[in-house]
Amino acid sequence: MASKPGILTDWPWTPLGNFKYVILAPWAIHAMYSFLVKDEKERDVAHFLIFPFLLWRMLHNQLWISLSRHRTAKGNNRIVDKGIEFEQVDRERHWDDQIIFNGIIFYIAIFTLPGASHMPLWRADGVVITILLHTGPVEFLYYWFHRALHHHYLYSRYHSHHHSSIVTEPITSVIHPFAEHIGYFLLFSIPLLTVIFTGTRSIVAVVGYISYIDFMNNMGHCNFELVPKWLFSVFPFLKYLMYTPSFHSLHHTQFRTNYSLFMPLYDYMYGTMDKSSDVLYEKSLTRPEESPDVVHLTHLTTPDSIYHIRLGFASVASKPYISKWYLRLMWPLTSWYMMLIWICSRTFVLERNHFNKLKLQTWAIPKYRIQYFLKGQNEPINSLIEEAILDAEQRGVKVLSLGLLNQGEELNIYGELYIHRNPKLKIKVVDGSSLAVAAVLNSIPKGTTQILFRGKLSKVAYFTALALCQKGIQVATFHEEEYAKINMKLNTKLGGKLALSKNYAHKIWLVGDGLTEEEQLKAPKGTLFIPFSQFPPKRMRKDCFYHTTPAMMSPTSFENIDSCENWLPRRAMSAWRVAGILHALEGWNVHECGHTIFDIEKIWEASLQHGFRPLMISP
Repeated sequence: MASKPGILTDWPWTPLGNFKYVILAPWAIHAMYSFLVKDEKERDVAHFLIFPFLLWRMLHNQLWISLSRHRTAKGNNRIVDKGIEFEQVDRERHWDDQIIFNGIIFYIAIFTLPGASHMPLWRADGVVITILLHTGPVEFLYYWFHRALHHHYLYSRYHSHHHSSIVTEPITSVIHPFAEHIGYFLLFSIPLLTVIFTGTRSIVAVVGYISYIDFMNNMGHCNFELVPKWLFSVFPFLKYLMYTPSFHSLHHTQFRTNYSLFMPLYDYMYGTMDKSSDVLYEKSLTRPEESPDVVHLTHLTTPDSIYHIRLGFASVASKPYISKWYLRLMWPLTSWYMMLIWICSRTFVLERNHFNKLKLQTWAIPKYRIQYFLKGQNEPINSLIEEAILDAEQRGVKVLSLGLLNQGEELNIYGELYIHRNPKLKIKVVDGSSLAVAAVLNSIPKGTTQILFRGKLSKVAYFTALALCQKGIQVATFHEEEYAKINMKLNTKLGGKLALSKNYAHKIWLVGDGLTEEEQLKAPKGTLFIPFSQFPPKRMRKDCFYHTTPAMMSPTSFENIDSCENWLPRRAMSAWRVAGILHALEGWNVHECGHTIFDIEKIWEASLQHGFRPLMISP
């Protein structure tokens, strides 16, 4: 929102929220119906193609968003180092408003403007006219319109909304108040209306011109330099006809330079080109990939989690993960993504952060959770993890935390497998179990005398049970197999604190994978479910309380957090991830994996000293 919002700031359909797309439904349905029922000679292909073209524009923008986030996370050719936060994501989440607006105008034009309907596929003269009118009037008028928007009166009421984003993403290019978009559309309609009224219009001219605008807008705001130097060496005049991402980034950091739309010609002519444009271009173009201090390894969970990761849908990733109905409707695309990931099988950089001079990255293993339970997948998964560890070793990474990849003894002996295979590793592999245990212990209300264990037992479960027994708290389970496994881990002095329960009367449940819906329904009213696993149980009871999986809130100085880690709330991090960061901060030169565990009290105190805070119970 601008600092002093002017008239027509909000879009007309803002009150509709996510139902704003229904505005286009009557137009799109009518276009499809007309195309299907009319004779071939009467069919208007241009009318029919409006809705598919709007979908293409959304896909085009989304591809740029994913590419930009991936490249800026890796660091090579990045222009501005500062990260983005949730505030910017929220401000830019309605980037599709301008596509809806354009769609309405296109449909109205088809019915009202003579010559707008029944466009031919191609006309060379119309394409040439479009290019010339953009190069001349559009670029010239935009330059002066843009400079006018930087006058304090218009800037405070409109354009400051766009400039709230110092670090740009591709969709930043279209984040403007409604009134400002009207001005832009009038400018860009000059070539379109000209070819319509002169009878030289064509589908290629209209679609090509708008796609060009989308492409250049996205490129100019992507925050990584991708225009090769040889292009300007071979064609020197291009420096006046095509801007670069670094050129436009200076407009967002300096505000009073580089006003041009896509062609820097007018900045050269009127003396507003930033003097550091060439220097920043060269610097960004030669910038190498970033070498992090800490790497956190993770993997995809459910099939539609591909949309929740930071490289997916920004607005979806900025909220805790829940399965949404409209994502399930995208199953054909989701299936294609799954096949692509299955075939490629290459670890990719997901996120970058900074904290206390540490450079942090999150890498994703291209495997879904379900694949960890399939026969024959253990070796391929372990190979991918081992390759990631060795890659991190070559990059000089200090600590690698396994996160969701710490799937248990059967897969990799809680990470110890990789140490055995590579005994000379300098990088420290951390499974984070110690902080996960500490997080669970500190989630249990004070004064608790007994708790019930239920679910698949893990390293965290065993050490949690041991710590509870040492504190004099009775640990109960109502499955003999679980009782026997926990009892084996306890020494004879603590065995008396373990009990085999015959009822469900306990009010504190420590739960892991495998907790059934039936068991939840048998719990008494007001029961507190505290997960010790990395995946939360399905919430079946409204009269009970559910704690998050072991996690902590990050300090305010933790930079570049703009997406949620799976189902955790904003700025929360899993204990397994935080543990790796703490090992690097404290300089603990030890592995934490296998059947051993780091000092629970020591790592908990370290987390608090560095500003991490426990999560509260969510009702």
